[in-house]
Amino acid sequence: MNTTTYPVHGAGLGLRRSIMDPLADPFPSQVDFMEIAPENWIGVGGSYGRKLREFTERYPFVTHGLSLSLGSPAPLDEAFLQRLKRFLKQHNIRIYTEHLSYCSDDGHLYDLMPIPFTEEAVHYVAGRIRRVQDILEQPIAVENVSYYAAPGKQMEEIEFINAVLEEADCRLLLDVNNIYVNSVNHRYDAEEFLRALPAERISYIHVAGHYNEAEDLIVDTHGAPVIDPVWDLLKKTYQHFGVIPTMLERDFNLPPVEELLGEVDTISTLQQQARPQQELHEQSN
Repeated sequence: MNTTTYPVHGAGLGLRRSIMDPLADPFPSQVDFMEIAPENWIGVGGSYGRKLREFTERYPFVTHGLSLSLGSPAPLDEAFLQRLKRFLKQHNIRIYTEHLSYCSDDGHLYDLMPIPFTEEAVHYVAGRIRRVQDILEQPIAVENVSYYAAPGKQMEEIEFINAVLEEADCRLLLDVNNIYVNSVNHRYDAEEFLRALPAERISYIHVAGHYNEAEDLIVDTHGAPVIDPVWDLLKKTYQHFGVIPTMLERDFNLPPVEELLGEVDTISTLQQQARPQQELHEQSN
């Protein structure tokens, strides 16, 4: 059972500008932490800048990056990292996370591209992650991503992820929906994959919805409610690792806040159901 100390606790929700006012008064008691994409907020002033500061002064926040492009052949944007470092300190951000993918070369691709699952890529990406951690002066977490092709594949996805985490000595943002999506698209056992991840490196979890393009093809969209098989996989995640902070991702097709909070309630319920089992396990050890 995992005994990691986490940067946040409980159930979280991604903050979008369109839901700031409904969340502000009163702030929903079931939301224990919030997540933002720093690229959407760095340098923002005016009323939105003030509102964000009011939120981050009162509630725990984590950030999930969109543009660092850890696997890109282009040099790291170290000027951006310096701006990010100031932003993280200004808003007392608990942890910075990014995708284990790339989204740029000479320009931004506006999509998350898979890094080749090769030993050479492991060394390359791990070195870039270490450089990011040196600049930020703190560990970061990288997220297992959904992908639809594996160009140049020389090792399995789980081997690649674990090798990067070990060599970079970084944390993991565990996306349960991405495991489910990839398990269908690439025909592997989601629970077996889950159990092979290093418990001690997990910082928190994402759950989200997706779109079924075909029986054997799922597109990771973050634009729909979480489905029952993903909730079931989250439950099994808690059974294996213990209760881990978990955040609901919803990037578009945003429903009324009440519906989002209903899914946050589901996270809280699954966590509450898992805690007695976790406590029993810890007592037996």
